[in-house]
Amino acid sequence: MDNFYAPGKNHLFVPGPVNIPDQVIRAMNRNNEDYRSPAIPAMTKTLLEDVKKIFKTTTGTPFLIPTTGTGAWESALTNTLSPGDRTVSFLIGQFSLLWIDQQQRLNFNVDVVESEWGQGAKLDVLESKIASDTAHTIKAICIVHNETATGVTNNLAKVRQILDSYRHPALLIVDGVSSICALDFRMDEWGVDVAITGSQKALSLPTGIGIVVASPKAIEASKTAKSLRVFFDWKDYLKFYQLGTYWPYTPSIHLLYGLRAALDLIFEEGLENVIARHNRLGTATRLAVEAWGLKNCTQKEEWHSDTVTAVVVPSYIDSSEIVRRAWKRYNLSLGLGLNKVAGKVFRIGHLGNLNELQLLGCLAGVEMILQDVGYPVKLGSGVAAASAYFKNTIPLIPSRI
Repeated sequence: MDNFYAPGKNHLFVPGPVNIPDQVIRAMNRNNEDYRSPAIPAMTKTLLEDVKKIFKTTTGTPFLIPTTGTGAWESALTNTLSPGDRTVSFLIGQFSLLWIDQQQRLNFNVDVVESEWGQGAKLDVLESKIASDTAHTIKAICIVHNETATGVTNNLAKVRQILDSYRHPALLIVDGVSSICALDFRMDEWGVDVAITGSQKALSLPTGIGIVVASPKAIEASKTAKSLRVFFDWKDYLKFYQLGTYWPYTPSIHLLYGLRAALDLIFEEGLENVIARHNRLGTATRLAVEAWGLKNCTQKEEWHSDTVTAVVVPSYIDSSEIVRRAWKRYNLSLGLGLNKVAGKVFRIGHLGNLNELQLLGCLAGVEMILQDVGYPVKLGSGVAAASAYFKNTIPLIPSRI
């Protein structure tokens, strides 16, 4: 952005990477240090315990891997499965598509259940497959909790209910990259065996930490899984956990300090308050879209996402032009439509360290852009709808009462 100067701040409303709080930036603004000194293991120990809280697990084992969400995917798969193992995976958008591609390239036998983009996972199809799999050939269910390309959130509790009702032992592996720490996520209660997220989403950090949490069942599966793994091998981490030094290779020290600050902010606000705030942001955005006379890509209310909204534009408008105009004229960053919905939707990300007034600024910008590209929106209509909702729902700031 330094090469494309614009006054004021860039208004970042893509669904990740997201805004980084000043406290986190300051925490990371430090010199290098020796990760083998007593200081880094001591901090790592507290980070591992506190990360479990945002996944809502007491029994899971966390791994803070210097990677992206894609690396976290690979870690989850290769530590628990063997080549040729059958997985059931749901294709509902671009990121679930990429995860399926990874599974196939890792030589798993992927049973793909495809939905129209804008719909959630077909859990009735899953139930049929689980019911007929009396030989337990399905080794894992791989599901994206929140599909960022279409703004669709899946019902993980229902997946667990299906597995339990047929006493099926398949692992439940969940991509929570754009959900964990923003949407309701209950690893222990929902019987999730491996869950992953990325530092650049709701945690509001730079990209660079792939967080993987494994259940005791997943840890046990890792002892016999035959997939080739080196960098992502949990066994190496567990060895150093036992030694009390925690790191099998050099960690990203600055990101660890950033994670410490990010978690402190989340706990100060309260995780349930964080989730409620994201629900307000998501609801307000959907009300604005409705006031504009546009449609949400997500086809049913039960699938609505509180971290990203994909807005469908009329056929005479190229949604990519909305994203270009936002950046070129208003210093506003919106998400492009991807793959099947390229040119058809633009995405408003509303996750991470973000408040209601910031979102209203984004919505005002979108209204001006819609007029710029020829859509007859009434200026202020979406802002008014969101403001009216916020007026009745924003709580007092706890630290200022």
